[in-house]
Amino acid sequence: MARPTSTCLKAGLVLWLSSQACVVYGHKHEGNLTEEQLHASIDSILWIHMALQAVVWGIIFPIGMVLGLSRSRWHVPTQSIGFALTFGGIFLGHAHGGRQFRHSTHGSIGSWIVVPILAQLVLGIYLKLHIHQETLRPYAVRAHGILGRLWPIIGWVQSLFGVIVLRDLCGPNGAGQCAAHYIMGSAFIGYGIVLSLLFVLGENWLRRNGKSPEWWDSWVIMLWGIVNTFTEHWGGAWSVKDMQHTILGVLWWTGGALGIFLARNNQRNVIPALIIILTGWAMSDHAQALMLSTKVHAAFGYTLILAGVTRMIEVCFLPTTVHIPGSLDDNDSEHTLSPPQGAQGIVRSQVMASRAFRHLPPFLLVASGFLFMSATDEELDAVHDTGMDHVTYILGMYSIAFLLYLFTQFLFHLYVTTGQHANSIHPAGEIVFSTSNGEIELTSPRNTSKWYSRVPREEGPVHVVGEDDD
Repeated sequence: MARPTSTCLKAGLVLWLSSQACVVYGHKHEGNLTEEQLHASIDSILWIHMALQAVVWGIIFPIGMVLGLSRSRWHVPTQSIGFALTFGGIFLGHAHGGRQFRHSTHGSIGSWIVVPILAQLVLGIYLKLHIHQETLRPYAVRAHGILGRLWPIIGWVQSLFGVIVLRDLCGPNGAGQCAAHYIMGSAFIGYGIVLSLLFVLGENWLRRNGKSPEWWDSWVIMLWGIVNTFTEHWGGAWSVKDMQHTILGVLWWTGGALGIFLARNNQRNVIPALIIILTGWAMSDHAQALMLSTKVHAAFGYTLILAGVTRMIEVCFLPTTVHIPGSLDDNDSEHTLSPPQGAQGIVRSQVMASRAFRHLPPFLLVASGFLFMSATDEELDAVHDTGMDHVTYILGMYSIAFLLYLFTQFLFHLYVTTGQHANSIHPAGEIVFSTSNGEIELTSPRNTSKWYSRVPREEGPVHVVGEDDD
């Protein structure tokens, strides 16, 4: 009875969302707004809207997506809660008082986002019915998976537009710079997350695919460079910034083409790392009007340089690691408190060091992305007016990068420890039976200490307590 009940509940949720959609679309922030309305204080309803959507799209939906990928039984409950809460957040976003906002992309997406939500719910209910196994169901599974994987991207884009509307950024004079910084910064963050995914979980996939990470990097860099080359200058006199941005595009597509050629036959190379270093050097010497802006751009450039250097070290000097299911489990210790034994211990120690170091390049890419996104003239003018110095601002961006990278690693850990991967090490169950010298020992992989190695038993006579010694 559990499955029909769950299906009925989800069907009821879909009907309720559909009935409420007209209410959401009925409220629009359009018309002539007064200065008092535009600069009024933010009321509690709008604060709840922002907090609720941040939790749903930033935490609940990504967790639900990972649980779906691992085929966990908690996927449906998690996503159902997320859908219900996000629709409540959408309603609050159109029902608040206090400060009013002009019509914006954020408002438009906030209304039309109901469409993919309903589509995903309908697909989920259809898949729960387990019908049309050989005809429609395979296509429904694929569509459901594609929509689910788009959720973090939709949430990220909508959140950015929300910040823009809230802080009244990216006006007519700053729209171009805003787009460049937000798109490029998001690209660096996405690059770091995907690179971390390949390092932590994707090495076996790379081996099966027959393409090195640099082959994929080089293709993305080359295509991005082609676009950048022809979109930085729109006629008129060439400014210094136009020339710098255009030559960076040329650098990317020429270097990317070389990287693709050198990465043939599954070979690794340092060209993507070198391109990152050169890009960082160019950004570190990017002159700005404000000293604060110059400092932030310099920190962005130095972070990129460090990301490129660490990537080069990873390619040239670190041994490859092989991911086995469950290798991210807390019981699979990566500590070195137990001294290695023999050659295998030395190899394991090197692999553990490689795993630890491999977090540096992707994290630094994520940090550089946040620094670049926060380096627009409008944002830094506002920061300058508050009296904040560049040290506080830059460390704040690094703190945000730490939080995002922490959550990313938590999602990777969740993937390998839930659903079909939960018992990948010991599929028979939590308790493992082992026999030694006629004795039966019960051990639990989840209770095994990761801080010390078991003391080996010494061979020899066993002294029984109570016997008199001769």
